[in-house]
Amino acid sequence: MEKDSRQEALKNWAYAKIRHINPDIGALQWSMVSGDASFRRYFRWQDDDTSWICVDAPPEHENSEQFIKVANMLKVVNAPQVLAYDLTDGFMLLSDLGDQLYLPLLLNPSESASSADALYQSAIDSLVTMQSIDNADSLPPYDSTLLNTEMELFREWFLGRYLNYPLSEQEHQLLDDTFKQLTSNALEQPQVFVHRDYHSRNIMHIEGKDPGIIDFQDAVYGPITYDLLSLLRDCYIQWPQDKVVEWVDYFIEQSPFSLEKQTFLRWFDWMGLQRHIKVAGIFSRLNFRDGKSGYLKDIPLTLNYILQQSENYPEMANFHQWLQDTIMPLYRKRVEEDALGVGA
Repeated sequence: MEKDSRQEALKNWAYAKIRHINPDIGALQWSMVSGDASFRRYFRWQDDDTSWICVDAPPEHENSEQFIKVANMLKVVNAPQVLAYDLTDGFMLLSDLGDQLYLPLLLNPSESASSADALYQSAIDSLVTMQSIDNADSLPPYDSTLLNTEMELFREWFLGRYLNYPLSEQEHQLLDDTFKQLTSNALEQPQVFVHRDYHSRNIMHIEGKDPGIIDFQDAVYGPITYDLLSLLRDCYIQWPQDKVVEWVDYFIEQSPFSLEKQTFLRWFDWMGLQRHIKVAGIFSRLNFRDGKSGYLKDIPLTLNYILQQSENYPEMANFHQWLQDTIMPLYRKRVEEDALGVGA
C-alpha cells in the first residue's frame, strides 16, 4: 500500500474507532505529527477538547504487537495508552501526550539550570520506576549477540560506507577486542527494563504531570546504565561533565539497587562507548539506506562522546589513539567534501 493510500486508510480506520469510543464526537481535524528514524508515521485527529494519535506502522517493517506489549508494561509511567489497533494493517490509535518534547526546552537559552535539573530529575524518577517493572525479563535480552550486532553498524556503515575506509587485519582485531570489552561491561551490570532510546526527543514535558514517554517499542532486558546514559549523554544535546555526574548521583540515590559509585561510573562510561559507536553507524545508515541525511549533523557530538570517554580508561587507549589519529582526520575530510558537494 502506497503512503498516500495508507494515510487515507488509517484516517478512516481511526475516525471509526474514535466515533465508537465517543459517538457524540463533533467535527475532527486531521494533521500529520511526524515521522521518525523508522518507517512509522504519526498523525493526529482532534476536536476542540480532545486529540488522539494515529500510528501508521507498516507490518512488513514495524512490530506493532511488541509496541502494544511494551505499552502495557509502561502503565506504571506516563506512556501513551493503546486505545485500538489493527495488526494486519499496522494501525494503532493512542492517547495523545502533546507536542512539547524535552529537547526544545533544554535548548532554550531562557531555561535556567534549575529548570533543566527539574526536567532531568523527573525523567530519572520515571526511569527508576521503569527499571522496577517485575516482568521485564520477558522482553528480548540485550545479550552479546545484540550488543555486537549494534556495534558492527559502526564498522559497516560509518567506517565502510561513509568513510570508505578499508580496515587492516590489525584494525579489525582492535575493533573486535574493543567490542568484546564493551559487551562484557554491559553484561556484568544488573539487568532491568531498557527503553533503548530514552533521550530528549522521546520524552515529553506535560505541565503538572510526569514526563510523557514515547518510542519505546524496541525495549529490551539489559544493563542498568543504558537508559541513564542515553538520557544524560544525549546525541542531540551535551551537558558539562560535572552536571552529568550530579544527575548520576541523583539516580544512584533514587535507585532501589545498591550501586557503588566508581563501579557505576565505569559501567556508565563504557556503556556510552557501546551506544555511541552504534549510533555513529545508525546515523550513517539512515543517510545511505533510508535517505535521511539530516542525521549526519549529529555525528560530530556522537564521535566527541566516544573520544572523551575512551580517553579516560587505559583499557581503551589503543582504540582512542586509533580513532583520534586515523579516523577523525578522515572524518573531517569527508565532512569538507560533503560541504563542497564532492562526497561519495
